[in-house]
Amino acid sequence: MTQRLSFVVPVYRNRESLRITYTKLASVAAQAGPNWTPEYVFVDDGSDDGSLEELLALASEDEQVHVLRFSRNFGQVPALVAGYRHATGDVVVSLSADLQDPPELILQLLQRWREGAQLVIAMRSTRDDGVLASMTSRVFYQLMNWANPRMPTGGFDFVMLDRKVVDAYNRFSEHNRFFQGDLLWLGFSVQFVPYTRLRREHGKSQWTLSKKVKYFIDGLLNTSYLPIRLMSVAGLVTATLGFLYAIVVFVAYLYGNTPFSGYTPLMIVLLILGGTILLSLGVIGEYLWRVFDEVRNRPLYVIERQWAGGKPRPTDERGDRLS
Repeated sequence: MTQRLSFVVPVYRNRESLRITYTKLASVAAQAGPNWTPEYVFVDDGSDDGSLEELLALASEDEQVHVLRFSRNFGQVPALVAGYRHATGDVVVSLSADLQDPPELILQLLQRWREGAQLVIAMRSTRDDGVLASMTSRVFYQLMNWANPRMPTGGFDFVMLDRKVVDAYNRFSEHNRFFQGDLLWLGFSVQFVPYTRLRREHGKSQWTLSKKVKYFIDGLLNTSYLPIRLMSVAGLVTATLGFLYAIVVFVAYLYGNTPFSGYTPLMIVLLILGGTILLSLGVIGEYLWRVFDEVRNRPLYVIERQWAGGKPRPTDERGDRLS
């Protein structure tokens, strides 16, 4: 029985590595066996470095190469969402286009899928990155592991999904998503395969500090209610301490022995309370603007054009499959 193996690859300024990535994926598909038909879904996330031209060249050479072109840069997660919505495979693999995720590992992931795993995650045990990138990534995912104990501390982006998992994930409609947390939340059987994330050899990483901070906040707010619960606990503790201190001050006043001259303790109390209030308002604001973003119900991404087998296809920003 012939089955389809779909590769979903987000692309943003990866012109130099695209042909190498495609060649390696094609080699993996050939090694998977004659019962597997490959499908390549490349999502161009508004690249301006010639990535689209390189993708169209690949599509003209292989009718199994599908290209989606966003109208602008929407981000990696929307690109993955678009790729999953268009992928038709029985098994779907998503990986980066910068060759930091070794395509050769896909055969091992596929074996785990054959053994019954519905979601196979290639988790980063080590990273051949710079010191700063490795450190910030580890801190990020350790914090995420605190909020979601199933999250591996090395993090992951390189995954293999069974068709059931893809269909379930495609039912999500949120805008500010945390990709890893959403996959783990689904509850399907998971297998983890450790690997070393390779050093980037082509181009420059577009994963800026501002994007990392935004994604960290999304992950913290989307995977748990921990921030708002901590806010409630902080408010309760502050209110309790303030009440106890008020009793101390009142008793001292009755005995005519006020414990302070006035300014310093008063400022300390005001600063603690003011800081707690502002922090609480900030957390509420983060939740509130996400609610506002959902209420507006704008599309997660906009597809400007799409090609299948080198030929233009009608565009549909809703994310319907190509076939």
